[in-house]
Amino acid sequence: MTTLLGCIADDFTGATDLASLLARSGARVSLRIGVPDTPPDDTAPFEVIALKSRTAPKDDAVTSVLEAYEWLAEAGATRFFWKYCSTFDSTSEGNIGPVAEALMDRIGTDQTIYCPAFPENGRSIFMGNLFVGDVPLAESPMKDHPLTPMRDSNLMRLLSPQVTRPVGLVNRLTVAKGADAVRASLEDLQQKGVAHVVLDAVEDADLTVIAEASRHLPLLTGGSAIAMPLPALYAQDGLLADERDTQSQNAPDGGAILLSGSCSAMTNAQVARYLDTGAPAYRVDPLVLANQGAGPVLEWLAAQDLARGPLVYATADPESVKAAQAKLGAAEAGRMVEDLLAQCAVIARDAGARRFVVAGGETSGAVTKALGTTRLEIGPEIAPGVPWTFCSSDGHDLALTLKSGNFGSETFFADALAILDDI
Repeated sequence: MTTLLGCIADDFTGATDLASLLARSGARVSLRIGVPDTPPDDTAPFEVIALKSRTAPKDDAVTSVLEAYEWLAEAGATRFFWKYCSTFDSTSEGNIGPVAEALMDRIGTDQTIYCPAFPENGRSIFMGNLFVGDVPLAESPMKDHPLTPMRDSNLMRLLSPQVTRPVGLVNRLTVAKGADAVRASLEDLQQKGVAHVVLDAVEDADLTVIAEASRHLPLLTGGSAIAMPLPALYAQDGLLADERDTQSQNAPDGGAILLSGSCSAMTNAQVARYLDTGAPAYRVDPLVLANQGAGPVLEWLAAQDLARGPLVYATADPESVKAAQAKLGAAEAGRMVEDLLAQCAVIARDAGARRFVVAGGETSGAVTKALGTTRLEIGPEIAPGVPWTFCSSDGHDLALTLKSGNFGSETFFADALAILDDI
C-alpha cells in the first residue's frame, strides 16, 4: 500500500506516542525502528520511523532525518511530519530547527508550522509560550532536565537561534476564529517571508483547527497531538480509504521486566509508587556503576523471579543526577546507564521475560536496539500517547512499551502490566 504520511520521530518513545495517536483513527500505522535497510515493502498509509536523534549534534541529526525522508518518499509519501517532544526538548544549540529547515529544502517548501501542544497530557501553548500544566516550561521540572534543560518558555526565542529564516506566531486569538482565519494568517506570514510559524493551542479543539488549516503544507512539525486529526481530514479529502486495521493482537505469555532511565518528576513518582507494591527493585547509581561495573546489577537480575516484574532503575532526583554528571560527565553518565539497562533487557529476554516496560527516551532507544527489533505493531494505549507495542526479538514474541519520561499517571507501571492481562 502506498504511504500517505511519512513521519520521522526524534526518539523511540516519541515515535510510539505518535503512532498510538494516529492509530486511534483505526487506520493502519507501521512503526519502524531506525531507517530500514531494505526498500519499502508492506507499507502502511501512516509510516513512522523512530530515530535516536533528540540530543544528537545538528549535522548528525540532519543526516539521519534526511535518510529517513528518502525512504519514506520512496514509499510514496508526499506529506511529512517531523515529530519532537511536547516539551520542545532543545536548547539554542539543538537540532529541531536545523532538521526542519533541511526537510523544507529537500521537500521544496518555504513554510512549516511548529505545534508541540498536547492538551490531553497538560502541554499547551499560549502567545507562543509553552506550559506544562499551568506552569511555564522554564518553571517546570524540565528546567532541570539532565540533557536539555529548558530555561525559556517562549518557543519563538527557543527556535530563532536554531534557524536561518524568520520565525512568526499565529496566536490563540486567531486560532479561536477557526481554520479559515488560521489559513489566512499562514498565507499572510508566507508572503512576508516568515518560514517558521509557531501556533498556539490550549485545548483539543485547537489542534483540529490547526490541522485543518495547515494540512495542505507538505511538512508539519510538532508533538504527536497535532497529527491526531490528520487521518480524519485525509479521509474527508478522499486521500484515505475508510478501512480499519483489523490485525489481531495477543499478549505474549512470560515474565516481565521494568527498566527506567528517565529522571523526570513523573517517572520519579511512578518508580516510588511501584516500589510501594513490594516488587523487587535495584537502584543503579552511575557513580557506583563506574566503580564496580555492571556485574552486581546483572547478578541480582539473574536471581529474580520475572513473574514478580522486577524493576531496574536509574531514576533519581535532580541533585543526584547533577552530582553524577559533575563526576562522570553528562554524556558518559547517560551512556553507562543506557548500556546497562540494554544489557538487562537482553538477559531478561533470554531468561523468559516477554513483557517489557521501559521509561525514558534515551533508555528506550538503547533497549530497543539491543533487542534487535526493527518494526513494532501498535497495541492498546496504557495512557495518552503511550501504547503497548508488539514485536519480535531473537525469535521471541514480545510486548514492549516505551514511555516518555513525563507521560502517564503515578500508577503507570502497574497499570501497564494489568492491561496485558486483559488482552
